Amino acid sequence: MLLELENIRYKDSANFFLVAGPCSIESEEIAFQVAEKMSLLSQQFKIPYIFKGSFKKANRSRIDSYTGIGDEKALEIIKKVGMHYGVPTTTDIHENEHATLAAKYVDVLQIPAFLVRQTDLLMAAARTGKTVTLKKGQFLSPESMKFAVDKIKDLGNKKVAIIERGNSFGYTDLIVDFRGIPTMQNYAPVILDITHSLQQPNQSSGITGGKPELIETIAKAGVAVGVDGIFMETHPDPAKAKSDGANMLKLDLAEGLLEKLTRIRAAIL
Repeated sequence: MLLELENIRYKDSANFFLVAGPCSIESEEIAFQVAEKMSLLSQQFKIPYIFKGSFKKANRSRIDSYTGIGDEKALEIIKKVGMHYGVPTTTDIHENEHATLAAKYVDVLQIPAFLVRQTDLLMAAARTGKTVTLKKGQFLSPESMKFAVDKIKDLGNKKVAIIERGNSFGYTDLIVDFRGIPTMQNYAPVILDITHSLQQPNQSSGITGGKPELIETIAKAGVAVGVDGIFMETHPDPAKAKSDGANMLKLDLAEGLLEKLTRIRAAIL
């Protein structure tokens, strides 16, 4: 299944679709660098592509953590990327008012995992008429996501998908239960987040850790199971990224990963 987006390429592609970009919009230069690379790769492998970037980082461990370059400035960059490369775009929202604001700039509104039970936020996103992606809470079962999906659909918006990003495994780790993917596909298309699934949250330093060396492992398993889409955050130099650098994919590794994933996809069809 494919997200219902008018400006997405390769609608007849047998591939999974791809949501990818930097964790946050740090600058126009980095956003365009990532978008150019991923757009070219999506053309090379015939993968429907959506550019992702957070206009604001609201869920931070420490008060001195990076939150963004300014809401509308970041949203303008995301819109500019989408127009320049002819691809749909997405960003995450954290407050009801963000839904209307972000909907002016992007094609897809993403609900963060910690907020996926916030009825008012989901209703605000649904009422924009935009496609809505719901990150499964680390604390929720796959079956519980039916009710989050229903909140969107009950308002007449059928354009909704679920993003799997792992379940809490103790206090500082996450684990992906791949059995949940076919369960959630009964409710909506399912996207596997192959970078946030490898986070190690709540570290003593107040900075999230991660295991990026396992990105390929998680991604291969997800494609083999039959996910509809892959979500990943990527950066030219993750060590210098303003947020979530510990679990992002280095940009120059994206081509090799996507080549392997498209081969697996072709093999299971």
